[in-house]
Order: sequence, then C-alpha cells, then structure tokens
Amino acid sequence: MKVGRGAAAPPFLVMDVITAANARAAAGHHVIRMEVGQPATGAPAGAEQAAIRALNARRPMGYTEALGIASLRARIARHYAEHYGVAVDAARIAVTSGASGAFPLAFLAAFDPGDRIAMAAPFYPPYANILTGLGMHPVLLECGPETRFQPSIAMLEKLDPRPAGLVVASPCNPAGTMLSPAELAAIAAWCQANGVRLISDEIYHGLTWGAVAESTAAAVSDSAIIINSFSKYWSMTGWRVGWMVLPEELVRPVECLAQNMVISPPHIAQLTAEAAMDCAPELDANKARYAESRAALLAGLPSAGFDRIAAADGAFYLWCDVSHLTNDSLDFAARMLAGANVAATPGVDFDRTRGARFMRFSYCGAVADMRAAPARLKSWLTPAA
Repeated sequence: MKVGRGAAAPPFLVMDVITAANARAAAGHHVIRMEVGQPATGAPAGAEQAAIRALNARRPMGYTEALGIASLRARIARHYAEHYGVAVDAARIAVTSGASGAFPLAFLAAFDPGDRIAMAAPFYPPYANILTGLGMHPVLLECGPETRFQPSIAMLEKLDPRPAGLVVASPCNPAGTMLSPAELAAIAAWCQANGVRLISDEIYHGLTWGAVAESTAAAVSDSAIIINSFSKYWSMTGWRVGWMVLPEELVRPVECLAQNMVISPPHIAQLTAEAAMDCAPELDANKARYAESRAALLAGLPSAGFDRIAAADGAFYLWCDVSHLTNDSLDFAARMLAGANVAATPGVDFDRTRGARFMRFSYCGAVADMRAAPARLKSWLTPAA
C-alpha cells in the first residue's frame, strides 16, 4: 500500500533523548534534564486557580470560535500595547494549539507547495520538517558567530531566486541569540521590498537577559506573521496554547483552515492562558531562577570543557561548540547520558551540516540541578587516573 511523503519526516531528536532519559530515570538514576525547553515551574498558580474555578462552576467546556475566545484575543492585544507600545487589533489575533499548531496554519495560508522559505541554520527543526511535509522547500542559511547565528541582509541579498518567505526567531532556538531592533526592522523592510513573507517566531519573548533589546515584528511590519506561545515565559507547555498576529489578508484564510483542521484550541486551556497573563510577579520569579541557572552554567561549563558558547541573549539554552570533544554529537549525547546522567540535545537536530559538532543545553530545569551539572560533566570528561 502507498505511504505518503509525510511518513518520511525526520524525527525531532530531542524527543528521542527524552525517551532515553526517562528510561534511565525509571531505572533509578538521578538524571539532570537539560535536553528539552520545558520549564520545571509549571503554569502560574493564578492560572491554575482560574481553571479550577471554571471547572468547579461546572462551566461547559465546548468548542470556541476557531480563532479563540474573544476575551483572550483582547487580552493578547492589550499585551502588545503594554509590553511593546504597539497597537494590534484583536481581530488580527488567532489563538492556536501551541506555537506548534500555528506553524502549519501560517505556512498553508501564506505559501504554496513548491515555494522556498528561508531560515537561519541552526534552526528549530519543526520549521523545516513541517515545510517539507507540506511540499515546500526550506532554504537554509548557514549562520555562525560572526552574525551571532542570525541571518543578515547580505545573506538575503545572495538568494536567487528570492524565497517566498523568511522565518526568523529572536531569541532563537537553539543559540539563544537575538536580532537587535534595528536588524529586525531592516529585515522586515527587505522582506516588504522583495515580496517575501516574514514569519517572526517570538515564543521566547519575556526571557531575555539585557544584552539586546526585545522587539516585535508587529511594530515594523503589517505583512509579517508573528507567532508566540504560552509555553515558555508563561510556563504552560502542556496546556498547548499559542497565538499568531496575522496580516489582515490572512485572518480569514487562517480561520477557515483552523475550522477544518482543529475546530478550536481547547476551551479550558484558553481560560487558563488568559489568567496567566495577569500573573507577572510569579512569572518574573521564574525568570529570576532561569537567570540564576544561566549564570551558574556560564561560570561552570568552561572549566568542565564546554568553553565555546554562543551569546545567550535570551531563551533558556546554551549552544556549545564541542568540536574539540567530538565530531558526533548524537553519540556524545548518548555517552553523556550513560556516563554523567546528564541529558542534553545533539546539535544534529538543529543543523544538518555542522550540528555533529554542537550540543544544546537547556537550563529551565531546577536551579540545583543546573548548579550541579558542570561538576558532573567535568568528572565524566576527566575521570580520575
């Protein structure tokens, strides 16, 4: 029987690392979890209490509008005004089943099979995997420390033919680097001038560390698609709620696609997300813990042998060049888990040509574990004679 081309989608290898780490933990080992971008903190208490109140009130939880409940869309619009000073019409906001649910809707609404969509490498693997599954073609721009692992206008100018779209992420996963406001504005202007649809992944906004100012493409482009999520700053990975800010011409197409593909995001999760937006003190306390973990790792990893780290402007990842330790990051990750009980993600997930020489460490787990990780790694890499 026929098997569709979607069956050839490559794995998202971090999920395989999670499986291996779970098995090792089940066998009784204390595994330091640095493989996945899942905050250890969970949804803020105020959000969980809102969900409990809704359930205790026997409030019916049914289908909502495909683009999300009106009050959440309005609250997200208010967030843009308060956080960025940007006026966004709530009618342009589409609530989605996580950012992962937003990307297929965005790609299907904006592009056609055969279209070429550019992105920096290293990159978040599902960008390319979803595009490929939809019959579109990722165009990978190899970026390094010289551009802080971000695309540049010079790179874009070399693209011939011009791509149909460009995906940028600031802060980016895996490198944690950011585009400055001026760089983002210049890229948005280039896209507008060249008929290239800009998709700006902003799911790590709120988790920036001061080196580069946080800016949104909504401030500099009316044609860009902005994607965000409640999974990271709001610590709501399992609730599966994200959103898009859409150009006016794509609102109805995305709505029709969502009606047919998902009907609506989960009702209870939307209520919880709306409440989470008013839990800033707890969320900022979470951020302070991530900052503590970040500082501990930046201080400790170099002496453990991991001394080639990308600028960690935002998100909660450290992208480490380990070419002096291995040229096979997949094998290195497996040996690290077995030998040090530290789970981290091999770079091949994020960069098809250079990723064998890189590892990604996530630091959104427990602070005590992040403090302990460098010593474990050093002991593993330099065993006693």
